[in-house]
Amino acid sequence: MDFLTSKRFITAALFFLVVLNASLLGVIWWQNSCRPLHPHFGPGGRFNRESPFTGPLGLSESQASSFRTLRQAHFQKVMPEMQAIGLLKKQLVEESLAEKPNATKIEALAAEIGTRQATIERQQAIHFSELSRVCSPAQRDSLKNVLERVSMRRVSNRSERWRERGPQGREDDRPPMPPGAGR
Repeated sequence: MDFLTSKRFITAALFFLVVLNASLLGVIWWQNSCRPLHPHFGPGGRFNRESPFTGPLGLSESQASSFRTLRQAHFQKVMPEMQAIGLLKKQLVEESLAEKPNATKIEALAAEIGTRQATIERQQAIHFSELSRVCSPAQRDSLKNVLERVSMRRVSNRSERWRERGPQGREDDRPPMPPGAGR
């Protein structure tokens, strides 16, 4: 007990805590003042990050800047459509789960979602055309490969999830059955 209350121990503990706090503050300062090694994961908004096209396409600084500007404009243009689709899907789910679902309303909501999705796809095609105009002919071939790879990855990810779950989904994803009904 004398050891814990001795002046030497208390002085050493306080000195240790001061050094530890100073070290922690130094690390925090260093993290905030140094440029991140991975710009995709650094602080900042969605459009402040380095474009995923810069590396594979070998874009110059001016081309990368043009890409960022075009991508930002595209995302701002399609965002209202994406938000509207989200709201429509919510309404579709609510109507589907209603006591007596209205088939006409479900059909209208699905058609509206399809129309808005078609608008997004049309805008995306225009966006890809604008991006290709920034590229040199060799870069256009690389851009085509990158865009094909990205679109195929999305399709393959969806189909893999579908295959894993199967058409009925996993057992634990199914809603509970009413009593007396068998699976």
